[in-house]
Amino acid sequence: MKHPLFTFIAMAACALPAVAETSSAAHIQVQYDDTHISYSNDSVRSYPAYNLLVNNEGSKWFNDLSQYVDSMNSTPEGAAQYKKLLMAACMVTNPDGSMSIDMRKGPTKKAYDYIFTNTAKNQLTHYGRWGGEEGFYSEPLDEMQWTVNPDSTATILGYECVQAVTDYHGRRWTAWFAPELPYPAGPWKLHGLPGLILRATAGPNFSFTATGIENTTRPMTPIYSPGKYPAVDRKKALADQEYLINNREKVLKAQHGNQVKVAGTMNADGTISKMKTNQFNPARHALEPDYK
Repeated sequence: MKHPLFTFIAMAACALPAVAETSSAAHIQVQYDDTHISYSNDSVRSYPAYNLLVNNEGSKWFNDLSQYVDSMNSTPEGAAQYKKLLMAACMVTNPDGSMSIDMRKGPTKKAYDYIFTNTAKNQLTHYGRWGGEEGFYSEPLDEMQWTVNPDSTATILGYECVQAVTDYHGRRWTAWFAPELPYPAGPWKLHGLPGLILRATAGPNFSFTATGIENTTRPMTPIYSPGKYPAVDRKKALADQEYLINNREKVLKAQHGNQVKVAGTMNADGTISKMKTNQFNPARHALEPDYK
């Protein structure tokens, strides 16, 4: 049976800085759309796409552009090269002939999550950014328990998938996994089924959907610059993130002085939009609301 494949453009195919650990080769690569509800306007929207690399030992969930940026910044030489590339991409000539910098035009990091699973160690490790600070935490893979519904099926990317349900960190997830792809992996932190998860939803507000899959030997490189990620407590990190979102101006004043004022965000035409006052409500907006 032939299955649709997606075209992968490896931004990091050029020479990248080496990492400290040895990386194993993936067997398959899956690209997912990530949609979830935004606290800023309370609507469901799409976010930067993620890739999943999988082999018999585990999996890696990451955003390609973010990995490219992190790989370049992991050495002084790479950081200098990236700064030049960024400035060249972001330099804008204004109508009056003056020059300005628009950081939205450059290859900037927009996603922070790296999630690794290791089957032999029964361990999931999540590297991310919460409350303005990087960190990581680990949890056992067998924490996630599923109920399979063999009579409920769906076809996704040409694969016959079976439905399963789990309650995980405050949300009920419904997933569809492909027994034909015998890997206990999936998008984000979802894992533990006898087949690759190609779609997962938590109510109407959160979903991950596979948009392409292909065979690959791409290396599953470990995290770049691991020293900048101290160990954190998951629930405290999530609480810190909520506090930062809901108290951004207060946090910035504490860091930079009372002269700081968050007035709004700059639009594409240079005008300023008034700062949104919507609050982050974990019961509605958090992937893992169990920290409350």
